[in-house]
Amino acid sequence: MGAELLCLPQDSGAGHLSFYRKLCYGIGGVPNQVASSAIAFYLQLFLLDVAQIPAAQVSLVLFGGKVSGAAADPLAGFLINRSRRTGSGRLMPWVLGCMPFIALAYFFLWFLPPFTTLRGLWYTTLYCLFQALATFFQVPYTALTMLLTPNPKERDSATAYRMTLEMAGTLMGATVHGLIVSGAHGSHRCKEDTLPGEGAVSPNATRLYFIAATVVALTYPVDQVDPSTPASGQGVGFLAGLGLTVRHRPYLKLVISFLFISAAVQVEQSYLVLFCTHASQLQDHVQGMVLTILVSAVLSTPMWEWVLQRFGKRMSALGICAMVPFAILLAAVPMVPVAYVVAFVSGLSIAVSLLLPWSMLPDVVDDFQLQHQHGPGLETIFYSSHVFFTKLGAGGGGSSSFAGYESGACRQSEQVVVTLKVLIGAVPTSMILIGLCILMVGPTPKVPSRANSRSLGR
Repeated sequence: MGAELLCLPQDSGAGHLSFYRKLCYGIGGVPNQVASSAIAFYLQLFLLDVAQIPAAQVSLVLFGGKVSGAAADPLAGFLINRSRRTGSGRLMPWVLGCMPFIALAYFFLWFLPPFTTLRGLWYTTLYCLFQALATFFQVPYTALTMLLTPNPKERDSATAYRMTLEMAGTLMGATVHGLIVSGAHGSHRCKEDTLPGEGAVSPNATRLYFIAATVVALTYPVDQVDPSTPASGQGVGFLAGLGLTVRHRPYLKLVISFLFISAAVQVEQSYLVLFCTHASQLQDHVQGMVLTILVSAVLSTPMWEWVLQRFGKRMSALGICAMVPFAILLAAVPMVPVAYVVAFVSGLSIAVSLLLPWSMLPDVVDDFQLQHQHGPGLETIFYSSHVFFTKLGAGGGGSSSFAGYESGACRQSEQVVVTLKVLIGAVPTSMILIGLCILMVGPTPKVPSRANSRSLGR
């Protein structure tokens, strides 16, 4: 299934990347995004309504998984930095070796165990395992960006390819998983006179989620990453490099700002489905809204890449603000036309919020190299630390608990409805504004000249 692309056309020009090499690199991240998308939109609903886990335990499951993934980032950077170089470099063996284990962890994450008393522990363990394994895939995979070419524009183009294909994977994950499990939470089982606490989950829900998990897990064997990327050199040690990177001000500004922005996006994703199901009359439009968000994000990514090149990366960050008034509007006026407009604009903002940090990070690494003149090998340290802060923000954003939620109920209390409105309106709005304020303060990193780019690539 999907053989590795071992023979690719040689690139020509100063750091130029061929279309096939960019495409091959971009495809590598698709399976991970397929699984992450299904988890982001549906895991919380599965744990609450199908696994029948109390809301407080669900929050612990989600928070524990995110913390596990974040904690694995520096460990991944340390182990990769100390690993031996092979014929495919130091990064590719980690990328390829993690895939089958990630698929297994994802599959059992949606499995309903026969026991009930320890289900919280079961899902916490599997989610922590999935997040940790995904980290050991993501850190070396994203660090390959710095090794593809020393040309900043070509790196930005490769990043745009990767983000477009990853968001296409996000779309595929939400679509496939959502269509399969759509019969598990249909509103036709909830009548107008239904009392709070009465069931709204199909008896076939367990089987539907099991089928969806199988389909998504099978996408991992088709992963394709270009193994012809040059091997990363053995540079400064991990702990010494980590101490240098965390003192680099442009890097700190980047990771802290997108810590808040990533948390905002995670809050929006985690609670949108719950809001539409329990705090509005939009149950029948959940799948349509999710697809609208993802299609908008996928189609707008090439546009945002053009905006980045034309107007600059910091100016492009203002596009994230577009979702702020619309998120508040959805919480205040949860009507069908408004919901689809909000979904479309949210997709635009999510696209630039995902593309921008990965496009800015290579510039920060180059800026650091120009100032300190260290040899190669620091890319895994920068990328593992960046992924750590991103997951830390996502963990904080996606794990908020709220009292009063009744698992499987058709109707929730007014307290739950108000809490969900706050979680999709005021909370992401405040986080986005804080993150953008941090990002806009201070000078931008220096982009190296072509001569400096060639010297940094050696």
